[in-house]
Amino acid sequence: MKDPQPSALTSYIGASKPIGALPPDFHHHALAAQVLHNLQYQHDWRDLQIHTKSPDSARPLPKPLVSGLPPHRIYVHPDEQAEMLKQNVQEKDVLAEREWVLPTHLREKWTLRKFADVFDQIDGINEVPPAIHHAGEEKRNPRPGKVGIGSRRGGKRLLLATVGDDSTIVYYIVHDGIVKPRQN
Repeated sequence: MKDPQPSALTSYIGASKPIGALPPDFHHHALAAQVLHNLQYQHDWRDLQIHTKSPDSARPLPKPLVSGLPPHRIYVHPDEQAEMLKQNVQEKDVLAEREWVLPTHLREKWTLRKFADVFDQIDGINEVPPAIHHAGEEKRNPRPGKVGIGSRRGGKRLLLATVGDDSTIVYYIVHDGIVKPRQN
């Protein structure tokens, strides 16, 4: 009897393995690859990449981070929400922003200090992950009918991707500091 074929995710993670001995933190890279795969194939994100070093200083990051472009805006700051209401702009019509994603496992213990370390690492990266531009993309709107409203507000934020033992991934928005609540 033949062994079953590996899943797409297993093949993807296996393809990202380095040749030779595995580094001691390979489980962090495998977790980041699993989250990237989930964002790409289950949530339709694009231009995804795994960051192991700060793009500014080439310092190693405490854990690999994923950045990418979601299909719609993940978070709208309350002040921006007020502007959108004044201009009669629907949330679905606003361009998405590139987002940082922190892959974690459910069994990991996170403290405020650990979160602060991650936010400190992305501090020098101008809050927004560097964009991946394709030829001519910066000159055209990648999503016709969508509009950009102001600049990114609300301070530093990231999506905390928590992976469970059964491979379920839950995403939470985490801000660095206190953020004004949204109005519904």
